[in-house]
Amino acid sequence: MSAVLRPIEQFARTLKESRRVSTPLVAIRTADPALTLGRIADVAGKDAAVVQWDSVRGLVKVNEQGGKEMTKAVGERNAASVGPVDALVLAGDFGEDAVLVYANAQRFWNNAEVAQAIWNLRDVFKANGRTLALLTTPGAVLPPELAQDVLVLDEPLPAEEDLSRILEDTIAAAELPALDSDASSKAVDALLGLAAFPAEQVLAMSLSKKGLDLEQLWERKRQVIEQVPGLSVWRGGETFDDIGGCENIKRFLTAVIRGEEAPRGVVFIDEIEKAFAGTGTDLSGVKTELTGAILSWMQDRNADGCILIGPPGAAKSLVAKATGNTAGIPTIAFDLGAMQNALVGESGGRLRAALKVVDAVTNGRSLWIATCNSIGTLPPELRRRFTLGTFFFDLPSAEERASIWRIYQQKYGVSGELPDDDGWTGAEIKECCRKAYRLKQSLRDSAEYIVPVSRSAAEQVKTLRQQASGKFISASYPGVYQFQEAAPAPRAGRAFRGMES
Repeated sequence: MSAVLRPIEQFARTLKESRRVSTPLVAIRTADPALTLGRIADVAGKDAAVVQWDSVRGLVKVNEQGGKEMTKAVGERNAASVGPVDALVLAGDFGEDAVLVYANAQRFWNNAEVAQAIWNLRDVFKANGRTLALLTTPGAVLPPELAQDVLVLDEPLPAEEDLSRILEDTIAAAELPALDSDASSKAVDALLGLAAFPAEQVLAMSLSKKGLDLEQLWERKRQVIEQVPGLSVWRGGETFDDIGGCENIKRFLTAVIRGEEAPRGVVFIDEIEKAFAGTGTDLSGVKTELTGAILSWMQDRNADGCILIGPPGAAKSLVAKATGNTAGIPTIAFDLGAMQNALVGESGGRLRAALKVVDAVTNGRSLWIATCNSIGTLPPELRRRFTLGTFFFDLPSAEERASIWRIYQQKYGVSGELPDDDGWTGAEIKECCRKAYRLKQSLRDSAEYIVPVSRSAAEQVKTLRQQASGKFISASYPGVYQFQEAAPAPRAGRAFRGMES
């Protein structure tokens, strides 16, 4: 039985196979072009000419054979002056088995002349084993004219083994003592999702004579992740201990994060119904494309998730954010709207880049948690991807409210007689305590500035409860949520009053 190849080994093998069968046009989506260039040169071997083109330096040699081939093709011209189309035309004169590495191809391939020049190389390169390697960013999408003729490869980000080696080499170069296994494991966790070069840089910047500053390492990693449009790392410190009530969902998620195949990261989508609004009906097709990409990604990776539904302020977002801190893993906020772009294909490219980072950061084990205020507009096929279930967050019971009051009274250092809190959410209790602290008022006085959602949106809350009853799991108690509308209180006096003049 053959050993399972690591992702980076599988990538190298696929690259070699593409050379063996004379695949002429290859697009490589990579987060570390310099490292990819080195891999291409290794796969090509010493006898094959390897030349690179970029928009600043023009044509440059990668190896000695590449220098000879470039000189022969360029002749008396200045290699630095060779433009994006000319580089492709000149490559047609390269010898057998030569490789032209075209940097930042996504910046040029939407140009009609560049796209045509790339396509023109397909048959002539195929004939004698030459390769055009189009280096591009993670998630980049080929123009339609080239989509059927270019092999697309995704270079994986470093795996745990690769990052462990980078960690050991960096610490040894700094002449610091090696880390113990626990510290080393935590450091590698903090590096997951980074390409090799930024991983080395953040490691070096987090090292001192005192050793490795793990918190600084995490902060630098957060900054790198947040360079990806639509991704941010939650920095709050809340855990399940800071949440009153919601015992059933807390118990369930605790079992998930401590069970077999425990997640390595939480992906949080707030108000998912708004993020995916327009799927199937948007004229541009962008939202439908993004929805399809996420559906395929979650299915291919067996990504687990749950949907938290309920009225605003019922602790849905708080539970989602606290899950990561409770487990000691990162919580990545996933903003689909921030990934959308006016340029055709750019939105899909951003989404694929974000998903690739999520995959690497979580080492392929992500837990998706989405909040929702109204599930009726959510595509059924998307709901099915959240295989861990849909939980309904009702307005907290009197017992739950008492627990929430204790938490926020302690947090804000306020005390005194509690106001009438019937129908209040946890968010409203928090706001009452915060106002009492800031305004130096009693809790009863600050309650005068609170209008609970159960009153301001009474019909919406009632409708939501009726829709959830018998269909979703209760966030507060075991089993399916059941809503029983309270009987109206009997009215004093006559049962009917006529209109008064």
